[in-house]
Amino acid sequence: MTARDTPFDKLTEKQAAAELKDLAAEIARHDLAYHQQDAPTVTDAAYDALRARNAAIEKRFPKLVRTDSPSKKVGSTPARGFRKVQHDVPMLSLGNAFTSEDVQEFVRRICRFLELPEDEPVEVTAEPKIDGLSFSARYENGKLVVAATRGDGSEGEDITANIRTIKSLPITLEGKAPKLIEIRGEVFMTKADFQKLNEAQAAKEAKIFANPRNAAAGSLRQIDANVTVSRPLKYFAYGWGALEGMAFDTQWDFLQQLKSWGFVVNERTKVCETVKGMIAAYTKLGEDRAKLAYDIDGMVYKVNRLDWQKRLGFVSRAPRWAIAHKFSAERAETVVENIEIQVGRTGALTPVAHLSPVNVGGVMVGRATMHNEDELARKDIREGDTVVIQRAGDVIPQILEVRLDKRPKASKAFKFPTKCPVCGSVAVREEDEAIRRCTGGLICSAQAIERIRHFVSRDAFDIEGFGEKNIEAFFEDGLVKNPVDLFTLEKRDGRKKLEEREGWAGKSIDNLFDAINRRRTIGLERFVYALGIRQVGQATARLLAHHYGSLGNLRKAMAAAKEPETDAYKELLSIEQIGESVATDLIAFFAEKHNRDVLDKLADEITVEDFQAPDVGDSPIAGKIVVFTGTLETMGRNEAKAQAQTLGAKVAGSVSKKTDLVIAGPGAGSKLKEAQALGVKVVTEAEYFALIGGKAG
Repeated sequence: MTARDTPFDKLTEKQAAAELKDLAAEIARHDLAYHQQDAPTVTDAAYDALRARNAAIEKRFPKLVRTDSPSKKVGSTPARGFRKVQHDVPMLSLGNAFTSEDVQEFVRRICRFLELPEDEPVEVTAEPKIDGLSFSARYENGKLVVAATRGDGSEGEDITANIRTIKSLPITLEGKAPKLIEIRGEVFMTKADFQKLNEAQAAKEAKIFANPRNAAAGSLRQIDANVTVSRPLKYFAYGWGALEGMAFDTQWDFLQQLKSWGFVVNERTKVCETVKGMIAAYTKLGEDRAKLAYDIDGMVYKVNRLDWQKRLGFVSRAPRWAIAHKFSAERAETVVENIEIQVGRTGALTPVAHLSPVNVGGVMVGRATMHNEDELARKDIREGDTVVIQRAGDVIPQILEVRLDKRPKASKAFKFPTKCPVCGSVAVREEDEAIRRCTGGLICSAQAIERIRHFVSRDAFDIEGFGEKNIEAFFEDGLVKNPVDLFTLEKRDGRKKLEEREGWAGKSIDNLFDAINRRRTIGLERFVYALGIRQVGQATARLLAHHYGSLGNLRKAMAAAKEPETDAYKELLSIEQIGESVATDLIAFFAEKHNRDVLDKLADEITVEDFQAPDVGDSPIAGKIVVFTGTLETMGRNEAKAQAQTLGAKVAGSVSKKTDLVIAGPGAGSKLKEAQALGVKVVTEAEYFALIGGKAG
């Protein structure tokens, strides 16, 4: 039995850390394909199962929660070809519920966070979860000025011209309008319109869409708005982002205001006063699902009281006051044509099953990632096997089981390689780790190519023109062997060398070098992420950038943190949710001479900008490192931490010399003693709230 197959409550701490690392990387790949490429790479069911597994492990081992955890992320970066739009208020995704007990626990969590009695009524709105593309439309003084996709949650694509083609979307709000409001909603295509579109596409031998969601997303994200206007798009509005000049008491009140402004609101949305009412609404929606004109994949519950929503706030990728109750998955049978071992940038060997394409609920699926060799062995999946797959709206399925009664007689068990299929180096698997890794490092072309691909990716340097084939070709020809080579290519006579290559001419070469030169200045958090350090995803990179401020400070701190007894090491571990495993990988990266040489050479070619903290006005704790200890009597610990972060503070899990402020409640223990020993300022809960201007958050 492997870590992935072991029940989460039976995992050792080492197994849990290894699996959380793998889950973070795998879920990030699926997010990229779904949100950016409109070509999902995992089923809703499989994706939700991965997130549920991740959440369960994190709950059991809270100290192991990674800063690049899927629980802290939403979406993916916006695609190229559109102007980028910054959301004033992030567009987050939702946590998931799959059972009635999950829904009950959602309500219990709200009561615990707000410190309400468990039997306190928590009124919610319940609305169908539309399977479409999220958008945000900004209105100033009642007039539409810009619209954008969700993108990575912070930054999306400008689709203003496209959204204006949807006739039922108001360009000017009817009646009294606020000074500013960002309307959030979902664009979709009805089942009937989807069928007509595909028939028309087939008639002119154009692209056939896999499902209505992909058709809607592809139609809305057209560079040419004339294409969008020819597509039958619809939408439902359901929420808001930034808002100035108007206030509401409840979610329901806001939905009624949306209607008065001329927006389309889903007619099946209702208010539920109890969990029993929520489940009844969900059950009825499931019964009527097939009759609906549009695709849905569940129901969304939102706390109705907006003052409670404000207090509940958000975790990294989702609001605490809302959850999606998902429908069950669909299944089908198909055949495993072959099993391929892919090598990632960290050397991870991942088995991928290539399937005979099969239609599952209107979607053609053809491949499945099997996570690791243990899952492959446990399910005994072989080439030629007939397998049962599961999906719930996406493309790549989860393999549930093998139909042994249909297994070919000559079938042989798949032998997982102990050597890298790319470079031939030994592939090892550390004790209690679920992943086998190539030891080739820099000599492994697969790892080198993946690292360069990661470096130029949208979340990192975002250099256009470096597609997968170009990176491989440039690497094989010796033009680009490492990140520095990208920025020295032109002065190494790269223009002449490219002119000698088939498919490259003056304009395409100019575009490539222009794209490179536009990225010679980059923010610290994107740069740290681009380095491809193990366990350092976007969230971790931002956390490090926020804490250390500059690349110079970060490098000095990592050099000083080599020994566990140093203040620098203790400071690193004091950063909220950075544990020993992440710290080890960080320190090891900066200790490697090759990596330091690359950083030094990059410094001659690019400028890494210091981290710019978000504007939090005149917050008295902005930029300060704060630690909470003991019992808080005015609000829950989690609520206080969330509030401090919105005010620009860095919330730490332990006290160090760098700590600015310790908030000590009754029962404070070792952290209080440590603060007193170090001379760190300690305040009571009442003094803290007086400092920040009261409890309201």
